[in-house]
Amino acid sequence: QVQLVESGGGLVQAGGSLRLSCAASGRTFSTRAMGWFRQAPGKERDFVAAISWSGDNTYYTNSVKGRFTISRDNAKNTVYLQMNSLKPEDTAVYYCAAAKRGTYYSSYSYDYDYWGQGTQVTVSS
Repeated sequence: QVQLVESGGGLVQAGGSLRLSCAASGRTFSTRAMGWFRQAPGKERDFVAAISWSGDNTYYTNSVKGRFTISRDNAKNTVYLQMNSLKPEDTAVYYCAAAKRGTYYSSYSYDYDYWGQGTQVTVSS
């Protein structure tokens, strides 16, 4: 069982930065890939970034490449999403997720079996 709690969301002007954190409980965090997804109002939940269990490999959706960075600290059971050069279209509820055991990393929501409650990110123009 893995419980995930996101924090760090808020209101920021376009061009600004935010750092999201996702604190995990449970003994299997360090053996699971982790991902960040986001859902804008009226839209489906979309993949943002993923990181392998070791942190050696990362994967991003095209729209955030060069602006967002996913990282993890297995000693602290925490995964981060550093978001720079934010745009109004980044406005969404951001969710972290823990991948199913054996998943190296994935952009598909069905590969994740634990989800946080989400944190709101609002970027004003």
